[in-house]
Amino acid sequence: MAARSREEMSASTAAAKALSHTADLITENPAGVTSVEPDDDGWLVEVEVLEERRIPSSSDMLALYEIELDPDGDLLAYRRTKRYARGRGDIGNGAG
Repeated sequence: MAARSREEMSASTAAAKALSHTADLITENPAGVTSVEPDDDGWLVEVEVLEERRIPSSSDMLALYEIELDPDGDLLAYRRTKRYARGRGDIGNGAG
């Protein structure tokens, strides 16, 4: 029955639920969803969050959070996976 619930929930609904959970858990504002994918236990959603506003805005600090949802959209886990300056999100991936 759990698999059926996931099939009934669309990716856009999973994304909206992840945004809602993110807003409830952290004080910063979610900027948007960067990825949504079904997994064996529900949904895995990546949310970008504006963590620090700076002047100029090109210096803002952003973060990516990975949100795990069960097949019904309830929160299972979340974690910050990356923090970076605006416009530099892909620079240096994999390099230490």
